[in-house]
Amino acid sequence: MRKDIEKIIISENEIKMRVDELAKKIDAEYSEKNPVVVCILRGAIFFATDLTKELSIPLEIDFMSLSSYGDSTKSSGVVKIKKDIDTDITKRHVIIVEDIVDTGLTLKYINDYFEKHNPASIKICTLLDKPNAHKTDLKIDYVGFDVGNEFVVGYGLDFAQKYRNLPFIGILKKEIYS
Repeated sequence: MRKDIEKIIISENEIKMRVDELAKKIDAEYSEKNPVVVCILRGAIFFATDLTKELSIPLEIDFMSLSSYGDSTKSSGVVKIKKDIDTDITKRHVIIVEDIVDTGLTLKYINDYFEKHNPASIKICTLLDKPNAHKTDLKIDYVGFDVGNEFVVGYGLDFAQKYRNLPFIGILKKEIYS
């Protein structure tokens, strides 16, 4: 798999350091709130796992699975819920943990969907953000790293369900997905 990577842009060590920094910020903000951390499957699983292990606050973890990419490198723009959360988030503080914000349309969909359940608050935490690709003005509260518009894989991010288990974030060679 590593031979398919054009360039490593975020090392395993850089990810760990940034996850630790994000956990400290979340700990400070949620010290008395017992939030529900919602991991967006499958891409955010490594990030959400590492992040929640670093948090020292009481919390609940839940999972949601959506589809907007399939095996493509671009979002279809149509979001489908494949697995909904099981936790009642009414009057609860919710932290959505995502792997990457590209257009922002999927997160806007999730945010609007959760708003209908009357949570106390909703915050978004993403490992990667592609600010130049946004098509919505959704506020992202915690960002690990800003990245360009290259197609990235690793640390949960995939192409056709491959490369998720790489411990770093890398740019996939164009010939692999074109």
